[in-house]
Amino acid sequence: MEGFKRYVEVGRVVLVNKGEYTGKIAAIVDVVDHRRVLVDSPCPEFPRQVIRLGSVVLTPIVMQVPRGARSGVVAKKWKAQEICNKWNSTAWAKSLQTKKVRSQLNDFDRFAVMRLKKQRRDQVNVAVAKATKA
Repeated sequence: MEGFKRYVEVGRVVLVNKGEYTGKIAAIVDVVDHRRVLVDSPCPEFPRQVIRLGSVVLTPIVMQVPRGARSGVVAKKWKAQEICNKWNSTAWAKSLQTKKVRSQLNDFDRFAVMRLKKQRRDQVNVAVAKATKA
C-alpha cells in the first residue's frame, strides 16, 4: 500500500479552487503557518499572495525553487521546467478544460453533443451485439 505523496512543500504547484482566482495554478514559495502559504505564478493576472490552504488543491507537480524566491526567479524556473505543459498534459487539466467548454455551450450545441453521444452509444451497442453473437 502506498502512502500519501502530496505534501505542502516549497515548489508544490497548487490549483486555486475558491475565490477570485479559481482555476489558476501557482507554486508555493513559502509556508506562512499551518493554514496559509505564500504562492506565486508567472501569470500576470495572478499576483503573489498569501492564500489559505483550504482554498487550494495540491497537484502532483513539484518544481525546484528555493524557499522565499522572488517573482522573477519563480517565472524563470516555471518556464525552464515547463510547468504549464506538465499541467496541461494531465487528465485533471483536460477535464477542467472540458467542463469549461461545456459550460459555455448554447442550446443548439448541447443538442448536437447529445445527438453525437447517442450515435456513439448506438455504434458501441451494435459492436457489442456482433461480438456476443459470434
